[in-house]
Amino acid sequence: MTGTFLNIATVLIGGALGLVFGARIPEKLKATVIAGMGLFTAAMGLQMFLKTENPLIVLGALLIGSLLGEWWRIEDGIQRLGQILEQRFTRDAETGSGSKFVRGFLTASLLFCVGPMTILGSIQDGLTGDYNLLAVKSVLDGFASLAFASTLGVGVLFSSVIVLVYQGGISLLAAQLNAIVTEPMMSEMTATGGVILIGLAISSLLEIKKIRVGNFLPALAVAPLIVWVLSLL
Repeated sequence: MTGTFLNIATVLIGGALGLVFGARIPEKLKATVIAGMGLFTAAMGLQMFLKTENPLIVLGALLIGSLLGEWWRIEDGIQRLGQILEQRFTRDAETGSGSKFVRGFLTASLLFCVGPMTILGSIQDGLTGDYNLLAVKSVLDGFASLAFASTLGVGVLFSSVIVLVYQGGISLLAAQLNAIVTEPMMSEMTATGGVILIGLAISSLLEIKKIRVGNFLPALAVAPLIVWVLSLL
């Protein structure tokens, strides 16, 4: 839970700074900082991948996971949710300051809680107490909170409640599975998550190539399952 509390703190601090100074930050500076975080995220993903003991397990997990993700249309579901929220925001845009609060709250909550980094980081925090990934996410969320709060107002700060419930819930659930997940399982799941992080950096942060990263999320569960099956042979 340490990573979750750190994430909440950065969201609150970033949002507070955004309310006061956000409008004064140049767009070029924001873009440069995000690019720097993208490079760091890609490097961290590579470091995680190098922890694998069998790259073929990671490859198999990614292939099976992507098939499941495309079948379940995870990325499309995330996009539809965003469209539904955006339509609601548009309808509410003329109702006054209350709608601005709701827009800031929902937009920030969606951004902070949807994505591979959230799930993988929370799992790592719960299983091993390693919150390095959530610390990186905290920096990203803090900067995003600053940018959102400068335009959408105080509602962004209240998204920290959703971060606590969502990320904290995943971490607590992962902690309950600690007795089941072995070290080899964790190594391959971490390596698989590293590849997904590289994809996230390329697609969302560096914007080099659009990748449907959300559809790879099932691979995080497939990797330890492959390790378990191989241990039975």
